[in-house]
Amino acid sequence: MADIRILENVPLAGYSTFRCGGPAKYFAEPSDGNEVAKLFRWAGETGLDVFVLGNGSNCLISDNGFDGLVIKIGRNMSELSSEELSDGRVKIKAGAGLLLSRFGNYCTELSLTGAEFACGIPGSCGGAVFMNAGAYGGQVEDFITKVIYWNGERVLEASADECEFGYRRSLFARLEAERKDVVILSFEAVLSKGNKDEIVKLTEELRAKRTASQPLDVPSAGSTFKRPEGYFAAKLIEEAGLKGFALDDSGAQVSPKHAGFVVNNGGRAKASDVKKLIDHVAEKVYENSGVRLETEVRLIGEFER
Repeated sequence: MADIRILENVPLAGYSTFRCGGPAKYFAEPSDGNEVAKLFRWAGETGLDVFVLGNGSNCLISDNGFDGLVIKIGRNMSELSSEELSDGRVKIKAGAGLLLSRFGNYCTELSLTGAEFACGIPGSCGGAVFMNAGAYGGQVEDFITKVIYWNGERVLEASADECEFGYRRSLFARLEAERKDVVILSFEAVLSKGNKDEIVKLTEELRAKRTASQPLDVPSAGSTFKRPEGYFAAKLIEEAGLKGFALDDSGAQVSPKHAGFVVNNGGRAKASDVKKLIDHVAEKVYENSGVRLETEVRLIGEFER
């Protein structure tokens, strides 16, 4: 495509926080919704599947890679701005490719409260909206007022009420599950001003808590499983005797620091190794507790069943 650079056979391991996975047959980084539409149109004319990639912090990419077009929503769509409203609150506009942690830190710089939890989340703003990311009692639905997205035909706006936010779900995740084209482009949020010293203190407390309890120094995709209703996935995994467990010496392991994380020690494991361990953990937890764990990590590409 003359006006958009499309690369071929791009390794994806470096675009995933799991640090594993094969190449994308085609790869492009659009700058706006118009280029997103052009890329989808080109993929349709070429007969290619499309995967929209954010920061890669919640996905496991197949060793075979992705046999289609990967559209990377990243630095080309990472705008960030603020506007004070008449009631004293502040409206923030954030591009889908912006890191959620940068959004959270920006709110801290402006003495805005309500986004402290976001400072430690590694995903992109688009990915955070898609899965209604959250931590320590906060979720992105708490401050979002509007989401701008492309629905396969045109750019639309969805109010917070229209976003169908729930625990790790949204309108956009539902549309994708229904095999409909959808790409989050940006969002607007409104936050209230607070005491900056208190905001900074809370941010630092949450960051210290995350560092102390999570294996942030090892490749992973964060929490591997969703929280089952009435339970905690990590506790169920521990009760099954799997904290620190590894099937082999591939590098894939249930973190000895936090049982809710499957990690890739040294980035040595293949995606198939990680997937095999995830399946094993789910099976053993079900045998031990009768609870079926559902993965929070998204599987991209073809995996053996």
